[in-house]
Amino acid sequence: MTDRLEPGDAAPDFTLSTDTGESVSLSDLRGGKVIVYFYPAAMTPGCTKQACDFSESLESLKTDGYTVLGISPDKPEKLAKFRDKEHLSLTLLSDPDKSVMTQWGAFGEKKLYGKVVQGVIRSTVVVDEDGKVEHAWYNVKATGHVAKLRRDLGLSKD
Repeated sequence: MTDRLEPGDAAPDFTLSTDTGESVSLSDLRGGKVIVYFYPAAMTPGCTKQACDFSESLESLKTDGYTVLGISPDKPEKLAKFRDKEHLSLTLLSDPDKSVMTQWGAFGEKKLYGKVVQGVIRSTVVVDEDGKVEHAWYNVKATGHVAKLRRDLGLSKD
C-alpha cells in the first residue's frame, strides 16, 4: 500500500492528458496553489455531485488563487462526455494506469460495502506555490466536500 501524503511533503510531479488531449503538468502550475482531487469514475452519482460542486465554485476558488484539477482513471473520451453532459468548467485529467493516484496515496485498499477492495480512494490534496503539500484529505465524502474544503481553507463562501 502506498503511503498517504502529509503536509510538508513534496507533491509528486505528474503530466497527464485532459479530456481534450492536452497535457497538464503539476510543475507548470508552480507559483500558484493547486487543489488536486481524485475521484473513482466519471458519470457516477457521487463523482458527478463532487465535480459539479467544484465546477460551481471554480471562479471563486480561482479568485482565491487556486487551480482545480480532477483526476480519475477514466479515458479522455469519457471525461469529455462527462464535461459536456454536466457542463463542467474545471480541468479533468486521465490517469488510466492509476500511477499518479498510487503515488499520491489515492489508490489502494479501501472498504466498499463492508469488503476490503483495491480502488480509487476519494481524496483531495492542496499543493502550495512551492510544490509542497499544504493539506491532504483521504476518504472524503462526495457530497458537501467542496463546502468543507472552503471552510478548512478559511475561504469565504462564493
